[in-house]
Amino acid sequence: MLVLSRAEVAALLDLDALIEGLATTMTELSNGVASAPERNASLVPDRDGFLAAMPGFVPSANVLMTKLVSLFPHNAGTPLPTHQAVIVVFDPDTGAPTALLDGTEITAIRTAACSALSAQLLARPAASVLAILGTGVQARSHARAMCRVRPIRQIRIAGRNLAKAQTLATELTDELDIEVVTVGTYPTALDSADIACATTHALEPVIRREWLSPGVHITSIGNNRAGREIDDATVITALVCVESRQAALAPFPAGSNDLREPIRNGLITAAHVHAELGELIAGTRPGRSSQEQITLYKSVGVAVQDATATALVLTAAHTLGLGTHIRL
Repeated sequence: MLVLSRAEVAALLDLDALIEGLATTMTELSNGVASAPERNASLVPDRDGFLAAMPGFVPSANVLMTKLVSLFPHNAGTPLPTHQAVIVVFDPDTGAPTALLDGTEITAIRTAACSALSAQLLARPAASVLAILGTGVQARSHARAMCRVRPIRQIRIAGRNLAKAQTLATELTDELDIEVVTVGTYPTALDSADIACATTHALEPVIRREWLSPGVHITSIGNNRAGREIDDATVITALVCVESRQAALAPFPAGSNDLREPIRNGLITAAHVHAELGELIAGTRPGRSSQEQITLYKSVGVAVQDATATALVLTAAHTLGLGTHIRL
């Protein structure tokens, strides 16, 4: 069995190749070729956390795997990530386990890569001002990924902790060589932004309709049992897209409060979820219809994203001879 550490995964996973690979994978998910059953989880109520199992199979990548991922939101602000994971890979011909990978890094990168894919499909081509709401792992990953698909010239960082926002802005300025500024409030960050990435564990919406400018593309990846990132008015107004309708509308912890709550309250129906990313790529559903339309990609994460990233990591590891082999 090949074992790959978090540092090795980070070194081996190519972001541009992942964004490109996810386009094929999301199409396979929407047309029923790839397999990603609804995640199941053991809840840890005292910590508002859970441990979930996410199996997936992507035929085009020839990867059969499962991810075990924990989400403990109270880790925010500590040395531990809120999301921690391992991935076990199996031979799709025999079912034999073949690899064990750190899944924390893959989760961070593949989530942002699919958000970038949504921007490639839905954001205006000239989108140049990016608002990042949050200061954690996903804030960093989303800033890096969005710069790969749109001509970003300014990034605005807003979070609950101004010092953390300033630290992140400094890091990204040095890494990306573009203007990165810290702003004090979410409305300020969103003012005239072309793309807005919500990467929080917010209890109350950090994106509200009255703070948005026409034509903005929103990505939201927060999954909090007790809260929401997006207000009702934005969900009602926006063209809403997801990875998978089944996953997005499933009960917690698989689905999204941002969509389930307005459906439960009778503000929208399930049909308001306009498209899956795979349907946009395949052309079976239309995307943005005007420069002024607000678009929203609500992500809950699906295992085929992890499988695609895993395939790229394993190919690179075999090519470069990296990783440690153990016998079970």
